[in-house]
Amino acid sequence: QPRRVPQSPPPKPGPFLHRNQDACVHQRVGREVRQEQVDAHTHLDSCGGKDPASVVEIVERAEAVGVVRIITVGCAEDRLDDAIMAAEAHPNVYAALAQHPMDAHRIGEDGKERLAELAAHPRVVAIGETGLDYYWIKADPENIAPKEVQHDLFRWHIDLAKQLDKPLMVHNRDADADTLAILDEVGAPERTIIHCFSSTLDFAKECARRSFYVTFGGATTFKANNELREVVKYYPRDLMMVETDAPYLMPEPFRGNRNEPQYVAYTAYRLAEELDMDPAEFAALTTRNASAVYAIPYPKD
Repeated sequence: QPRRVPQSPPPKPGPFLHRNQDACVHQRVGREVRQEQVDAHTHLDSCGGKDPASVVEIVERAEAVGVVRIITVGCAEDRLDDAIMAAEAHPNVYAALAQHPMDAHRIGEDGKERLAELAAHPRVVAIGETGLDYYWIKADPENIAPKEVQHDLFRWHIDLAKQLDKPLMVHNRDADADTLAILDEVGAPERTIIHCFSSTLDFAKECARRSFYVTFGGATTFKANNELREVVKYYPRDLMMVETDAPYLMPEPFRGNRNEPQYVAYTAYRLAEELDMDPAEFAALTTRNASAVYAIPYPKD
């Protein structure tokens, strides 16, 4: 994907990437919440999880602050196997597979056939991320799939999710109206997730009316994102989850460094503050939501 990933040194041994005051805040959050949590959407391969050993290292850093379920996303033909490898490398990792909308023009019929076969794997718990991305069409039109191609592949993924009875994980950037139109036209799966919600309150109301799940990430902590925090306050709590979208969208005050699943604990802590909820209660709520939507065991079960 043509997004810049902040460069940082490789993670050092131990559960935390930073050794400054922010790290102390992060560690304190992990100790205080004392509740298992789920990173509902991340990219372990882009976080350095290129083989089973490196996947386990990332998972162990996350476990140190209570993150005990991770959904890693493979969203390109050459990244599908990495996601399944990660899901097979550690029992707390599950996979989601799709072809990203920005690269919708780069997959043919053979590629879709292979994607569908891999998506039936028992460790694959969602189809995604798929959807529409109009932002990058404007920013890099020569390399990004045209709208019509994105539309067609989005419809194909929706059908695949329903065929396999797995949730649909939707990427939507600057495409609110068309995203809803296609989901309504084809028929959204019963478990539909708007990943890394970054749209308006009006769009959130339409999603809530359709009982779509949403995941909130580090962008909710950015100082300028007041409207997004209003969405957090509005959205039905039984339909919300927390994600990192790592290695992207590192929450404040850690921005400028590479994100990874451990930081979902801090984002969840900040979201709980925004909702005036006990952090442990919020962690339990979003973990139960994620366990339900992905059909994975609740950590205490």
